[in-house]
Amino acid sequence: MSLFWKKHKELHLSADIPFDPDKQIAVIKSSICTGEQVAGFKSKEDGHFTEVMLIRDDKDLAKFKETYKLEEIKKEY
Repeated sequence: MSLFWKKHKELHLSADIPFDPDKQIAVIKSSICTGEQVAGFKSKEDGHFTEVMLIRDDKDLAKFKETYKLEEIKKEY
């Protein structure tokens, strides 16, 4: 496995990261080149992105939405 995989292996489902909808926006960051997607939270104040989990398929996306009780997620490239 590459180092890149090891980094994201840890990101697969980490519900310990708090989400404050008053201060953060739920975001899916998607790579234009590889199509890799990472779900996380972007600070409304300074734009800092906190990675929460790797999104490999629709099940992962559904789990992220369910864990944080989200209906809508913004997508960024």
